[in-house]
Amino acid sequence: MSYTALYRKYRPDTFEEVKGQDHVVTTLRNQIMAQRTSHAYLFCGSRGTGKTSVAKIFAKAVNCEHPVDGSPCGECPTCRRIAEGSSLNVIEIDAASNNGVENIRQIRDEVSYSPTEGAYKVYIIDEVHMLSTGAFNALLKTLEEPPSYVIFILATTEVNRIPVTILSRCQRYDFHRISQEEITLRLQDLLTREGVEADEKAIRYIARKAEGGMRDALSLTDQCISFYLGQKLTYEKVLDVLGAVDTEVLGQLFRRVSAGDVAGVFSLLDEMIFRGRELMAIVTDFTEYLRDLLLIRTTRDAGEILDITEENMVLMQEEAAMASDAELMRDIRIFSELSGQIRFSASRRILVEVALIKLCRPQMETDVQSLQVRIQKLEKAVEKGIVVRADPAAAGAAQPAAGAASEETEAGADRPRVYRKAAPEELRMIDEQWMNILESFRQERIVWSMLKDARRKFDTASEEDILYVVGKGGLTTDFAQKEQITKLEDIIEERIGKRIRVRILDERQEEESAHAHLEDIRDTFAAHIGMPVEMVSD
Repeated sequence: MSYTALYRKYRPDTFEEVKGQDHVVTTLRNQIMAQRTSHAYLFCGSRGTGKTSVAKIFAKAVNCEHPVDGSPCGECPTCRRIAEGSSLNVIEIDAASNNGVENIRQIRDEVSYSPTEGAYKVYIIDEVHMLSTGAFNALLKTLEEPPSYVIFILATTEVNRIPVTILSRCQRYDFHRISQEEITLRLQDLLTREGVEADEKAIRYIARKAEGGMRDALSLTDQCISFYLGQKLTYEKVLDVLGAVDTEVLGQLFRRVSAGDVAGVFSLLDEMIFRGRELMAIVTDFTEYLRDLLLIRTTRDAGEILDITEENMVLMQEEAAMASDAELMRDIRIFSELSGQIRFSASRRILVEVALIKLCRPQMETDVQSLQVRIQKLEKAVEKGIVVRADPAAAGAAQPAAGAASEETEAGADRPRVYRKAAPEELRMIDEQWMNILESFRQERIVWSMLKDARRKFDTASEEDILYVVGKGGLTTDFAQKEQITKLEDIIEERIGKRIRVRILDERQEEESAHAHLEDIRDTFAAHIGMPVEMVSD
């Protein structure tokens, strides 16, 4: 006897066996028991969630000779013929290959004949969104007023492509993605029936990679069992078959990226590829890992959301503390864009390597997000102390004048420049009283409106207390008078008891200021040693 794939062998035969779709199953069973079935149904949802399986069970249930609580008995001749695919009352059509007007006209001609056995003729049209415009139009009239003995069940993964005229004639049921827990329990049950021994960690990983599709989970399990036939299914073996990357390796990759260790990152990438890991799987898994780190940083209950062990959670919490939210969001953006680029590229490895270099060297990019990451790294270095290393490659390109360097060094010998941290307390006090501060500008409606919506932040590396007020275009023009800025400084001093310098910027000037800020920090360190420098964390 030929082998039957697991997803076919364990396809549900009754409503009780359908997992994760209780909202659909309960409604359909109640309709069958109350004899209130509709003439047309639309089953929507992602692949492998049970749309076609439920349609076949429903077709058996409405024709079953001895239904049990709205579910087919599976024993009567009608149920058996439908299960075998030999019943003339259940017609399954693949709209992907039968999408023309003639195919629908054939259905329209057939519905005029009553069923040879059972109560209903059931037409199951799979991937109905593939029908042509003409085919949909041909289906409209029949779908609206079919004979009393005909039921249409339309199944689709892309409901947005279904015409509104079709949607309005159907009862719509949305099939949800099946939870990881339910998939895990289902896999454990069928592996026990198959006599296959497997680690729970391996099963849970397969359930996670299925992304809510039971059919995908069964196919992946079948693939793993076939590769290691007769052996225990372990987590490492599952990773080998699926070309996936272990969480521990992803953690090592992130730590090396955070340290800016390009050589170490490339060495680890070589090792993963040598062990048979697919580049697409590496990109996908690392993107998910970065997402998990961001979730840990921004959510208190991340442990309940993420399916990871306590040991891994401790390590990931340490790694999440190594980067800021902006860094993680930038890394996720770069790798998300990469996943779309390498899908059809002939130079996948080169694209992955370039993306990893971007993560290690944010100074290679000049967008605002990358500048923010670079500034944050430099500020952390300033606060904690840094190791300064000369950059030989740039020594001749940006060498400061000898006189200027000497002069700066002499000035710094008496009083080394000390950077101070931003003043969050003062900024908080200003934010709390901002609207009261602006009351004095009520008569100047344009200026008041622009200041009301402006963002406020402190300079993070200045020796003075400077408040930057960043507004949209036009604010600097309307607020250019020195008297107005002085007036704002006086009101702030009166409110918080401290003199704060105010600078007015628009969004374009803010970006330029970020560039200048970065260059200022770099030049300050360069001045102390008389050559270009590169700063790295200690």
